[in-house]
Formats: sequence, structure tokens, C-alpha cells
Amino acid sequence: MRTIRVPAAVCGLLALLLGLPFAGGTTPGAVDGAVAGAVAHLSPGVVRALVLPTEPSVVLALGLLGVYLCLRAGRRLEAGLALAAPVLAILLTGWVLKPLYDRWKNGTLVYPSGHTVSLVAVLTVLVLVTRRVVVAVLSAVALLAAAAGLVGMGYHYLTDVVGGTLFAVSVVLFSWPARRPAPAPSTG
Repeated sequence: MRTIRVPAAVCGLLALLLGLPFAGGTTPGAVDGAVAGAVAHLSPGVVRALVLPTEPSVVLALGLLGVYLCLRAGRRLEAGLALAAPVLAILLTGWVLKPLYDRWKNGTLVYPSGHTVSLVAVLTVLVLVTRRVVVAVLSAVALLAAAAGLVGMGYHYLTDVVGGTLFAVSVVLFSWPARRPAPAPSTG
């Protein structure tokens, strides 16, 4: 049980600490500015394509895929959590963390990134459900693309995306049941 809870706690703590230097502000950090400069050369069409994984229809489809895979495997508890954990992460982000950190960009609260929280929460569920390296790699690629798109579109700073990633992983891991070993056959 500790194996899943330790990374959850570390991610949650890092998400909370990362936002502190930027709380109540509107200015980017040095890394935020460097990353924004690095993606500034991307064309508007490319940036829109990169942000596609964060679109609600894509996130919903990925979330429903997680629920379906759980139900197909007969794991009803995990199917419910595949739906509930991302919703919890999204609600906590919008109702608690964004107002708490009070970081603004373009007239919108941005820390942690709600776009990122929704995407990463469902991707984390898919990684936990499938336990496949290819799913983890594809999830990482989708996150990197989305990060470049979100920064390139001017929706978020990189720290917002990193904070959203850490927070989403934390919520899903804390919500997810720890795998228990299969009972050993009786010897008596």
C-alpha cells in the first residue's frame, strides 16, 4: 500500500510548493519565460494541434476508455474510481487550488492548469489500468505536446502545467486502491 501512497504524497507536496513563489502574481518565472520563448516560433496551427489532447471531448473519450477497460476486466471499484478520481482532481483544482494560489494570466486563474489536471488524471488512470509501458510513453508524449501547446497558446505558464501534472497524479494515486497480492493457495 505504501508504494502507491509515497509517490502520491511527494507529487502532492511538490504541486503545493511549486505554486507558492507565484501565488497572487501575474509574472512568469525565469523558466516560464524561457519555455514561452522556445515555443513562440511555432505556427498557430501547430500550437492548436498540440493543445488538442486537452480538449474536453478527447479527455472524456480517454476517461470513458479507462472505465470501459476496468469494466471489461470485471474491476467495478476501479471503474468507479476511473471516473471519480479525475472529476475530484478537476473540482479541487477549480474550486480550491486556483482561488488559493490566485495566479493570473490573461484575466484567468492559471495555477495549477485545469487543462493539464483533466488530461493527466485520465492518462494516469489509463496507465494504472493497463500497466503497459507503451501507454505510459504515449501519455508522456501527449503531455509534452499539450504543455507546448498550452504555453504556446498563452493559456498557461510552464509552472502551471507542471503543478497540474503533479496534482493530478497525486489525486489519482491517493484515490486508487493498492494492488493486493493474490491469496496463496491453501496447503491444508
